[in-house]
Amino acid sequence: MSETPLFLHDPKDEATLQPAWPGREPVVPPPPPWVARTERRMLAVLFADVTDSTALYANLGDNLAKAAIDECFERLLPLLSKFAGRLVKTIGDEMLCVFPTADQAVLAASEMQVAIGQQRFGGHSIQLHIGLHYGPTLVSANDVHGDTVNVAGYLTAVAGADQIVASDAAAAQLSAALRGCARPMFRAQLKGSGRETAVYQVVWSRNDGELTEVGFDFERTLSPDRGALLLELDDTVIGVRAEQPRVRIGRSVTSDLVVDAPRVSRNHLTVELRRTHFYLIDQSINGTWVTIEGGDECHLLRAEMIVSGAGVISLGCPQAAAPGRRIVFRHDRRSAFRPSDTLAEVLPFVKPRR
Repeated sequence: MSETPLFLHDPKDEATLQPAWPGREPVVPPPPPWVARTERRMLAVLFADVTDSTALYANLGDNLAKAAIDECFERLLPLLSKFAGRLVKTIGDEMLCVFPTADQAVLAASEMQVAIGQQRFGGHSIQLHIGLHYGPTLVSANDVHGDTVNVAGYLTAVAGADQIVASDAAAAQLSAALRGCARPMFRAQLKGSGRETAVYQVVWSRNDGELTEVGFDFERTLSPDRGALLLELDDTVIGVRAEQPRVRIGRSVTSDLVVDAPRVSRNHLTVELRRTHFYLIDQSINGTWVTIEGGDECHLLRAEMIVSGAGVISLGCPQAAAPGRRIVFRHDRRSAFRPSDTLAEVLPFVKPRR
């Protein structure tokens, strides 16, 4: 690690003795809480995400799937310290790490992929997709913030199984020995950059025969991070983003957004974030009516569609027939890949998590 610790605190633990009355012991006030110092540092930020964890939970059940993912994370922890990295926190089936340099992040990511590919967890194989970015990062207490973190999350979303995807800024920081391992794949406009830049794949496998040939005779631009999708029904607002990529809507009380009406199915509609797009997936009997702002109303029945911008969703009938139960959707400009403290576990583990 660098000489300056990644997470800094100012402990003010020297209590001042209060004047004592005659014959009494001095009164020692409790120490004030630690004050976190926020600082801006250049760091490589890396997300490692378990690929298709939904299928893993469906096949194994909640307890066994979580145990397998925990075992996978514990296997990765020693690789972080090997390359002077720090595990900031886990967010569901994803871990957020930071490194002093892009070289250290790339080497750690490569060893992560090798280690996971050689081992089974709970009797099942697990695949990772990894994204990393290098840039200015706000460090405070036990967390990191800023566009660098958001971009790393976005790149993780566009990475495929067993892939490592890096930004142009991270690739530019690589040493000559590692620069040859990064090849340009796409172009994208990343948050905070204001311009299109290249997105790189880090080649970590020694088997070059497995690589797909990249064609340079046409444009390959990734969809941007448009932000989270907010769903609003009366006074209830719920967001679809990386930390909650799936929202279920219906008459069932177990739905994330409950719409109690006779034409609404118990499990009527799912809104899902896949990579960088938001999908409406109808599972109902009567269907879903969707109006995109500036467009016509369309009927969705046992099908799915991509939505963007803003609009209105009506369950079971056109919105004119039931204006009181319209679900308004709109994009929140903040990154869909912005980690939240509410669902995070600050690590490293102090004891086995299983």
